[in-house]
Amino acid sequence: MDLTVGAALAVIAGYFIGGLESAVLVARAQGVDIRREGSGNPGASNVFRVLGTKAGAIVFLFDVAKGLAATLIGSAAGGPAVGALAGFAAVVGHCYPVFFKFRGGKGGAAFGGMVLGLYPLVALLFLVVFSAIIVTTKVASLATITATVVGLPVVWLAGARGWVFVWILAAGLLVLFRHRGNIARLVAGRERKVRE
Repeated sequence: MDLTVGAALAVIAGYFIGGLESAVLVARAQGVDIRREGSGNPGASNVFRVLGTKAGAIVFLFDVAKGLAATLIGSAAGGPAVGALAGFAAVVGHCYPVFFKFRGGKGGAAFGGMVLGLYPLVALLFLVVFSAIIVTTKVASLATITATVVGLPVVWLAGARGWVFVWILAAGLLVLFRHRGNIARLVAGRERKVRE
């Protein structure tokens, strides 16, 4: 994978796009520091829990849009492999945003946006799996983890190869790593629901 100047700039832009923490911004507009409320995670599920459905939906859609925008910009600059790298950069930016002292969310929605930009039908599967689990269990982390684990091999079956698959896999593994505390609580039966 050759990175031209334009492609490199697209990847850098992807990181900064990802670092726009919508959860922090939406909550701040309502006078709330979301990092001090609920689970403390600046993500859509915590915003939903603390501020309600509308705010949570805005954050979720914005975070998906970040991953999608970065991926499309990268793809335009250097093809699918650069698109995947820029999408991965957006997920990294979401998880470790320079704007917010590297304290970000867990990357699930941004990862979904990345996949949407590369394999829309697989992203639809992500959404179906996520929705089914969150409706039945009300546990957002379980829905995100399951959609990610199911989605990664499906991306391979959909034709992702080479650097495209490497960056998708890296993003998915980062999402799972960021959910390590949730996984421990799920195993212990102590994970919080979106709405108790």
